[in-house]
Formats: sequence, C-alpha cells, structure tokens
Amino acid sequence: MREKKGYGLKILAFLAPVLILYTAFFLYPLVFTAWTSLMKWKGIGSMSFYGLQNYVKLLSDPTFRLSIRNNMVWAAALGFIQVPLACLVALILVRQPKGWKLLRTLYYLPNVISTVALAMVWVAMYNPLYGPLNAILKTLGFQARNWLGDPATSLMSIIGQSVLYIGYFMIIILAAAMEIPVELFEAAQMDGATVFQQNKLITLPMIRGTLVTSVTLAMAFGMRHFESTFLMTQGGPAFSTSTMGIMLFLKMDALRYGEASAVGMILILLGTVAISLIRKLLEWRDPLWGSGL
Repeated sequence: MREKKGYGLKILAFLAPVLILYTAFFLYPLVFTAWTSLMKWKGIGSMSFYGLQNYVKLLSDPTFRLSIRNNMVWAAALGFIQVPLACLVALILVRQPKGWKLLRTLYYLPNVISTVALAMVWVAMYNPLYGPLNAILKTLGFQARNWLGDPATSLMSIIGQSVLYIGYFMIIILAAAMEIPVELFEAAQMDGATVFQQNKLITLPMIRGTLVTSVTLAMAFGMRHFESTFLMTQGGPAFSTSTMGIMLFLKMDALRYGEASAVGMILILLGTVAISLIRKLLEWRDPLWGSGL
C-alpha cells in the first residue's frame, strides 16, 4: 500500500509542473474570459454584470454572423484544399525524384518568413494599378480587377494565397510517408501495381492518422485566423473579409472587453464543435488491425 502511495506521489511530482503551467496559462484565462463575457467592462475599472446580453448583441449583429461564416470558409479551405495539396506534393517527394531535397526546402521556405512580409508581398501582387497579377490578365486580354478592394473577390484572394503555403503540412505528411517500409512498395510493384495504386492502397491508408491530424490542425488555424487578413484588408471592404479574430481585436480596441470575451468564447465553442465533428467524419478503423482490437 505504501509502495502504491509513493508511486502515486512520484507521478504527481512529475506532472505538477505541467499541471501548474496548464492551469496558469489555459484554465485560468479560459475561466476569466468566460466570466468577463458576462460583464460590461472597459478593461479598466469595475465590472458590472451584463448576463447574456453580450452574446445576444453579437449574434444579432450581421457583421459578426458574416465573420463566423468567413471563419468556417477559412477552416474548410485550409483543411480540404491546403492539406490535400500538401499531401499530393509529399507523395511525389517521397519517391525521391531528382532534386527532391531542394524542392522540399523551397516548399517549406515560406513558413520561416514573417507573415507580415508575405502579406505585404501579396498586397503588391494584387495591386490594381501595377500588380503583376493584373499585368498578366491585361496581357491575356482580360480586364484588371481590384482583388482586395472588391467584396466579390477579396476573401477568396486572401484565402487563395494562404493555401499555397503547404510546407508545414507537407513536411508532416512526408515524414509519415517515409516511415512506411520500402518492402511493401517493392512487393506491390512485383505484383504489377502502378504508382497510383501503391499510393491509394498502401501510402494513404498507412498515413491516414497523420492526414486526420493535419486536417484538424489546418482547420484549427482557419478558425482562429487573423494575421494576413488584418494586414491585407483589415476586414474590409464592407467587412467582407472580417473574421472572429478581427472582431475580437476591434472590440478590445474600442474598450468593449465584455463583448471581446464573448467573441472569444464563441470562437472556442464553435472551433471545438467543428473540429470534433470533422475528426469523427474523417476517422475510420485501421485496416492493418481489422476489427480495431
């Protein structure tokens, strides 16, 4: 009995630093945010209880509802466009074609560059007067577009440049694919399986857990998206690119901390629900284990 008690104390001692940090930097801020979301507060001074009015005000705001929709679009685009693109490139590079190490580095390079720098590059690319994208369109005989200034194209323009940065997920998927035993591919090749069949029947099933994790991470990034949209359009034009992160920032900037906390809680709730549902839809039993026992 004493040995079990001593063992439990040792486990608690090892977990204590993590538990303390988790409580201090996640649980306490979460509880504090939930509490202040029920308050009318300017960030300084005393709070006054406001009940659910912050939530009612937000959910009745058309701009906030549009922000929720935009976040969902972001999550879907990153999860179901960016990750498949990263997977396609990883499946090519895992075959180690000529120059594959250089290509791997080039694809990952944007991930080590500042988000601010990348955003400013794309602002210049989309410039309606001297941007190279419009120059190409004019050369091909098409009319130039105000990509970031037109509500019809602004959101897709920002998402379009973001999904191209596949390096982060490409490295994750490539690492998982390179762990698959080469003997499986050699046996499949001897049986006459094409590269497409090998990828479909061997590689993808073997890395399905990594793919589900990558989609989950990508959608989480999409749900909390803020940086590039704020830098490129500040949520405009006419709030067409607004996200919940931008709404939260604007509420705090206006010293409406109660509403900002309510935005944060809605973001956490929607993100948790959306990602949990996606994981349930994407998960399936491991074919190598049959019944999953």
